[in-house]
Amino acid sequence: MIENMIYRLLTCLFTAISLLISFSIQSQTLTDFTLPTPWTEEVLSSELPLPEYPRPQMERSEWENLNGFWDYMGGKNQPDPRSAETAPTFSDNADKIRVPFVPESELSGLARSGETFMWYKRQISVPKSWGNKRVLLHFGAVDHFATIFINGKKVGTHTGGYTAFNFDITDYLTKNENTLVVGAHDANDGKVPCGKNGDKGDYTFSSGIWQTVWMEPVEREYISKLKLIPDLESNRLQVTASAIRKGLKVKVMTKEGAVNASGISDEPLYINIENPHLWTPDDPFLYDLNVQLLDDRGKVIDDVNSYFAMRSVKIEKVDGINRTLLNGKFEFQLGLLDQGYWPDGIFTAPTDEALLYDLELAKQTGFNVVRKHIKVEPQRWYHHCDKLGLLVWQDMPNLWYPDDVDSVAVRQNFRNELKDMIDQLISVPSIVMWVPFNENWGAFEVADITDWTKKYDPTRLVNGLSGYNYAPHYRLAPGDPGNGDFVDLHHYGKMEDKYFPMPDEHRAASFGEFGGKGLFVRGHMWPVPNNAYEIVINEDVLSDTYVYLLNEVEQRMLYRGLSAAIYTQTTDVEHEINGLVTYDRKVEKMDFQKVKWINTEIIKNGRKLGEKKKVSSIVREYPVE
Repeated sequence: MIENMIYRLLTCLFTAISLLISFSIQSQTLTDFTLPTPWTEEVLSSELPLPEYPRPQMERSEWENLNGFWDYMGGKNQPDPRSAETAPTFSDNADKIRVPFVPESELSGLARSGETFMWYKRQISVPKSWGNKRVLLHFGAVDHFATIFINGKKVGTHTGGYTAFNFDITDYLTKNENTLVVGAHDANDGKVPCGKNGDKGDYTFSSGIWQTVWMEPVEREYISKLKLIPDLESNRLQVTASAIRKGLKVKVMTKEGAVNASGISDEPLYINIENPHLWTPDDPFLYDLNVQLLDDRGKVIDDVNSYFAMRSVKIEKVDGINRTLLNGKFEFQLGLLDQGYWPDGIFTAPTDEALLYDLELAKQTGFNVVRKHIKVEPQRWYHHCDKLGLLVWQDMPNLWYPDDVDSVAVRQNFRNELKDMIDQLISVPSIVMWVPFNENWGAFEVADITDWTKKYDPTRLVNGLSGYNYAPHYRLAPGDPGNGDFVDLHHYGKMEDKYFPMPDEHRAASFGEFGGKGLFVRGHMWPVPNNAYEIVINEDVLSDTYVYLLNEVEQRMLYRGLSAAIYTQTTDVEHEINGLVTYDRKVEKMDFQKVKWINTEIIKNGRKLGEKKKVSSIVREYPVE
């Protein structure tokens, strides 16, 4: 009797402690945050962070979001998820973490660093309305290695910190509550694709689950992937619907004009699009698409909604100079370097509204491009770009050490994850360019990887090594790889012709990074030594400096063949204070009317190239001695 009473008291005590820990996380206030954003408080008051459907280009009607509070254990003394064959035991008073925010972030409720081994646990149950359907468990991204257990049994593993993955967990489930355990490992050693989220990176390191976790029901045979490729030359869309079993019938239909076509799973089929409504930054028109999978008897067994756009990108000569063409016409690509970091969520935006804010900022200030720098975002980010009409340069997150004794495995893993990234994003209309390497950060076999990327996706441009003139201090710059679609230089100093790239016989010229002008804004800076390539005194000077820089860019567009320029950057990021807005997204650091005016004028002026004959004149270089 006494033993039972003691047991009950201990159980109550552990339960109370667990509730207290959970309550302490949920009772976070803005004063607990180093630099809260306008969306921080919304997360704190929500039971379900990031509740939006996570895969807009392949949408099913039934699903369940698993974000929220999970049990958590982390640290180098925890079991290694890479070798674990059984799930570890969690104590009743385990820490709580707010998924999908990384443990290094304040929004996670933990704000720790160097965890290396991370373990997450929560209970899941399958809605009765799903009946006897199969259940897929999805992860938007886990950095960098993940292993999954259901009810103590190992389901599978995944490698790659930036790509989505899923498992069919049906055979591991019971009819009642089920225990889901996720192990994650991130060595932070620079030997996997990690970008600035690594030991050589500039910012707070992050790891573990960092995108939405969710479930959905499907039939035993279902559509596993869509590949949508517009073909303007033939006025058609190529559709490939992959399924668990090849050879099933696929039916596709557009809502606009009710165009129908049918084919076989895992084989391309084509929809004719007469008089296509072209997708452009000024008119980002998207076609709705429905894709059905039929069984051998003709019964619909899967039905997904999607969308696509009709647009083309290529390099061709305008007035004898290679330039970037969108839908057959020159479009000067003027963009922002966009890194996607947040003071409250680090690698994860606090809300979908916050994710959209950065993109709307680019749009409202007259840019037509965002260069997604060294990061792959959640799929909703690309959906917003598609809808807003923002061209996307997609960087591959770099590794840092491709030359050590394990270089063969390290390099092959990079190639694998580059392919995975392209496969995941292949249907995104707004992506017009792949950037395999940046400034020689972990770059290797650049010419070969550039060629491979171009062949693997011939429908987009490839900028093999953006800023080939730069390099980290521990590796020499290898120079121009000589192939791909761009001669790309970076420059942050005085605007002189010698620092601008020139097109050649096969490639256009791209100014992959420039600007970097900073401004101190008291009360809105990360608590580290703040810096930029050049600091100016106030908003007026910064705005006028930007106009000056853009006038210089325009001169090179008009008279020296420049086709693209990317300004650094959208927002301040930790120590870097060279954004259009502060890191917390609360202060606009420039006169946005001036920024939009000069951007719009230059893009409009670029569209006139090729329309008028050149006027002959003497060109005199200044200063004249």
